[in-house]
Amino acid sequence: MHKAVTVDLEKDILSANKELAEQNKALLDEHDVRSYDFLGAVGSGKTLIIERLVERLKAKGKRCAAISGDVSGDDDYRRFVSHGIPSANVSTGKECHLDAHLVDHALEALPLDNLDYLFIENVGNLVCPVDFPVGSHVRVVVISVTEGDDMVRKHPAIFAFSDVIIINKIDLADAMDIDPKTLEDDARKTNPDAKIVAMDARHETGVDDLLSALEL
Repeated sequence: MHKAVTVDLEKDILSANKELAEQNKALLDEHDVRSYDFLGAVGSGKTLIIERLVERLKAKGKRCAAISGDVSGDDDYRRFVSHGIPSANVSTGKECHLDAHLVDHALEALPLDNLDYLFIENVGNLVCPVDFPVGSHVRVVVISVTEGDDMVRKHPAIFAFSDVIIINKIDLADAMDIDPKTLEDDARKTNPDAKIVAMDARHETGVDDLLSALEL
């Protein structure tokens, strides 16, 4: 009985989150805002990649905003603010992912009528965010070569349910004795439909390819 109750409760939570995620997406559609949820482990380079995209889009006259999700702190939030864009900081406490409810509240703090694009940086984790869509139009997962060449095989779900897969820090591949093609091959096997982009965000390599993959 206890197991059945636990399973039913989990289904209710996931169902409620999915429903609210659809409401978030509908709200963004109503304001003609395109949104991107960036997933990936701590240190994979999510923040810097978003910063690179924001600067390129600002140069094109596009209006961007960002939501920063972390267990605690506001380091990434302050980085986004430094680019002169509206931002919201979400501290999840003990939770290892953003959910639709948290993003719903963050959206209340953003000027949706004056935005073209919204970037959501999820909590650094390759497991928890998979089951909790937040209402974005596109899911992007970032993996760094510094995490090893077996990370796709170890965490297939997050890659299977993402639209774009970024292999970042390729400039460090030789130093780490990692072949990025191994990550790419594993990603293609796990998700043949995903767009895969190789990047060195620090030196801005691959930014144009990512803009194309995201249709920005």
